[in-house]
Amino acid sequence: MTTAEHPPTAERHASGRPALGQLRRARARFLAGHSLSEDVPDEVAAAWRRARFFGVRPDDDEPFATQAPSPPAPALLDAARPVLERLRPVLAHEYAALVLTDARLRVLWAAGHAPHDTLRPDLSEQRVGPNSAALALRTGHRAELHGPEHFLDVWQEVSAVSVPLRAPGDGKPVGTVTVASALCGGCAPHPQAALAEATATAIEAELRAHARPPERALLDTFLAACEGQDRPVVAFAGHSRLVSEAAGRLLSTRDIEDLERTVHTEPCQDGPGTRLPGGAEVTPVRHLGAVVGAVAVLEPAYDRVSAAPTGRPPTALAGHSVPWRHVTERAAELATARAPLLLVGERGTGKTSLARELLGDGDPLVLDAAEGELRQALPAAPRGLVLRHAERLAQPDVAAIVALLETRPTTRLLVTYTPGAPPGPCLQRLLDTLAARSVTLPALRERAEDIRELLTAVTPAPDPGQPPLTWTPDARRALERYPWPGNVTELAHVVRSLAQRRRATGPVRRAELPDPVREGPAGRPLSPMEHAERTAILEALRRNGGNKARTAAALGIGRATLYRKLRTYGSRA
Repeated sequence: MTTAEHPPTAERHASGRPALGQLRRARARFLAGHSLSEDVPDEVAAAWRRARFFGVRPDDDEPFATQAPSPPAPALLDAARPVLERLRPVLAHEYAALVLTDARLRVLWAAGHAPHDTLRPDLSEQRVGPNSAALALRTGHRAELHGPEHFLDVWQEVSAVSVPLRAPGDGKPVGTVTVASALCGGCAPHPQAALAEATATAIEAELRAHARPPERALLDTFLAACEGQDRPVVAFAGHSRLVSEAAGRLLSTRDIEDLERTVHTEPCQDGPGTRLPGGAEVTPVRHLGAVVGAVAVLEPAYDRVSAAPTGRPPTALAGHSVPWRHVTERAAELATARAPLLLVGERGTGKTSLARELLGDGDPLVLDAAEGELRQALPAAPRGLVLRHAERLAQPDVAAIVALLETRPTTRLLVTYTPGAPPGPCLQRLLDTLAARSVTLPALRERAEDIRELLTAVTPAPDPGQPPLTWTPDARRALERYPWPGNVTELAHVVRSLAQRRRATGPVRRAELPDPVREGPAGRPLSPMEHAERTAILEALRRNGGNKARTAAALGIGRATLYRKLRTYGSRA
């Protein structure tokens, strides 16, 4: 890598960085329209290509206004200004520039020793190409860029280090702090990395001091519980969640979700001392007499199993995200009664798999309305029945099912339904009858955190003597970002197809993924025709090695049309 995204490994990154002179020559060739050599790191090449795609001009000379007419993030600037102003004298001796941006990478404050023409009012990649602030915001870690790793001409003799700023409650990024200096090739970490880290820490402290009173009350209670000890502490308030380092080592994401549900279901008394079954001591956090959250202090030997909510556990299907667990727990609760149950969801969300799991009768009878007439196949007294694709039911079949429910209302019937075209009046009456006992399965895009677990579940077993299929972090991130219109079924098809045709060894790389998955979601919802056109363009680009001129010729369209379509579809190619 060429960027020090993680401070502890900065020296290792530096040792793997090609010489800046080598990068400088590669950048010049790239800007002249030549292909990049293999010794250019992948992330640098990708960043340059993105800048060209966004239409960034390397000779950009946009002026920087030192006084913005109206700060776009006044809360962040108000909190940061005392820290930044105290550092002005330090900058005079360090010969460096200090820059503050908001979460959209708009510059809120800048000072120090920097040529005026090197400053830009907007540091988003769409405006200025690769830079350390954009990289820090994207990765969530300190990041560095040096000289020719940038795209702009004015930054060729600049080294910069940036640190993301996080909100005190939910930890979401709210901006960045950047220190820019003269080019210091070969140095890692950046000489001013400590200054950037210290500035970010001081600003985050000011943000905590400026937090709203309820958030501040939760934060103060959390910090008091953690203070001076390596204690496992977790705090909850609405959508906010604070987890100490010790708790992060002790608990998985699923354990924390179980703890949160238990905290919300167990009655908490005022003051410390309310102890949960698993051994956690819970303190409610109050503000103006109202409970605004809770802080749980765990014992080192915290019992995860005992802390999980009681009752029927969710199914054995892969997935532990909150949306998936909520649905499966509700479905398991409804399935305990001998009565019909309706499972609704997009195609491929796992409705039939969940229905089979809920029946638990070994091998339940499964009928598919898409395969034709069902009246003759319906048993007179079914013990357990899964009816798939209810949206495809013909009118006589609807009548047969209604008759079955009228004569045997306690039939264990699980019906799967995929919304689409408006149902006819007979089917609508059946759906209305079942609606009182129904659950809606979330789409895979709504539970992307389950993809890592689903990859293990849908990957076929390797041949004897062969290693199991694994994934690089970059490939897994691409899988998690893709919207999966076909949901789990589409994910399983992609994984099994890769496993069958793959000849390479080692983890699956992002470059091996199908074009739409590798490139990520489109910039807007696409019609089926647009989706097909985008897929065809990406496939043509892959066949032509990313060369847009050859791709346009192969597709029979002009280069301007190709660029316009790529921009319309949000492709990063």
